[in-house]
Amino acid sequence: MKSYYSLLLAVVVIIGASFLTPMLNTYILGRIMYIGIMISMAVSLNLINGFTGQFSLGHAGFMAIGAYTSAVVTTWASTHGGSILHNNDPAMFLVALVLGGVLAAVAGLGVGIPSLRLRGDYLAIVTLGFNEIIRVLIQNLDFKIDGVDYIGGARGFSVLPMTTFVWVFITAAVVVFCVENLVNSTYGRGFLAVRDDEVAAEAMGVDTTKFKVRAFVTGAFFAGVGGGLFAHSNYNITPLDFTFLTSIDIVVIVILGGMGSTVGVILAAIVLTTLSESLRSVPQYRMIIYSLLLVILMITRPQGLLGPKTLGRLFKRRQKPTVDPVKG
Repeated sequence: MKSYYSLLLAVVVIIGASFLTPMLNTYILGRIMYIGIMISMAVSLNLINGFTGQFSLGHAGFMAIGAYTSAVVTTWASTHGGSILHNNDPAMFLVALVLGGVLAAVAGLGVGIPSLRLRGDYLAIVTLGFNEIIRVLIQNLDFKIDGVDYIGGARGFSVLPMTTFVWVFITAAVVVFCVENLVNSTYGRGFLAVRDDEVAAEAMGVDTTKFKVRAFVTGAFFAGVGGGLFAHSNYNITPLDFTFLTSIDIVVIVILGGMGSTVGVILAAIVLTTLSESLRSVPQYRMIIYSLLLVILMITRPQGLLGPKTLGRLFKRRQKPTVDPVKG
């Protein structure tokens, strides 16, 4: 029950903080919103890579599906729905985000069932190939709305500016809430069992393939929603926004935050996204400095920023030791 109160408190704080956003310039607000989107992406990938022990490199592919699906929905609704979306109707935007998440989850199921019997590097190669298949399909797709090309080629897809601070961070709060409650539930122990020892889990009767597929589908759904938020905050998306390098960025956040650490992943998303942006002032050395800092961090903190700590473990009160009545 406490987790529901925590979610409610987070929503109240986010709505309260949104009244301060008019004080920020457009650039800073955009970077803050991008950090929130990366939190959702990284926490959803952490369910697959951190809590279930798989190694997926296809998260940007699910993000692309959600981005383009939600963009098509809002674009079509704005041209056929009168003034619905010209007034930033939140119900229609929610439908677009959920639909993008659902189609991404279906894609996750489609790639998960045949490939999640693989492990380690083999699974990483399959998901990386899936990422590139999605990107190339989008780049070569000829999709028209009222005779106007919207998807296809590298020229981009113009998207309505509907993402706001509240949308981004309430979504991030919901993603964290769902992942934390899922993993800490009785059912969620199956994900941890698969991660800790898949062979032993199978010997104990755990259907490891089922748990891996469900983790994949859940993570893909949230990635699709995050992709929809990204599309409507960027105002223009191209297939180049969803290359395997985007997947690598999200994987790096999960690894440096700590595999299986929700708090660490959130912290890493904030730190690494801010760091990457601050280094744009030295573009000729940006990737060198960024890579060097990542190497140093991995050497000094191989377990990640916060190791395996989750929200429950971090804020759980320390139990007082019991006193032996005989020894006093």
